[in-house]
Amino acid sequence: MGIFGKIRDVVFGRKGGSDASSPPPPTVDTTQAPGATPPAPAPPPSATTASPPVDRSRVVDVENTLDSMPGADHLNWRTSIVDLMKLVGIDADFESRKLLAQELGRRDYSGSAEDNVWLHRKVMQGLASNGGKIPPEFLD
Repeated sequence: MGIFGKIRDVVFGRKGGSDASSPPPPTVDTTQAPGATPPAPAPPPSATTASPPVDRSRVVDVENTLDSMPGADHLNWRTSIVDLMKLVGIDADFESRKLLAQELGRRDYSGSAEDNVWLHRKVMQGLASNGGKIPPEFLD
């Protein structure tokens, strides 16, 4: 799962822990005779099952959700991508922001103020397109 997917999952209430789409832990077959050829392993889950689909019928008030998170009152998540990432528990270093920018379509991310404003708006637009209720000032 990418960085945007992690942000989306925290905002939409699917943070941490394992979910139904996580593969089960490996098991040892104790019913097989020693030295027997083990059965072929099951194929790994496809990339499309890595994150459950977003329920678009359920609208999430993104502003209220983020405001209610611990530490929100000390962070400027409304305009700062660094603070937004910190709030949702994601490393906000340059490399992480660069990867996020690449996920969202920007290959020439340099970490400038303009790039960070663009990145914050793209994250907000992405949350809106996944069923989030976003105040208009976060999108323009």
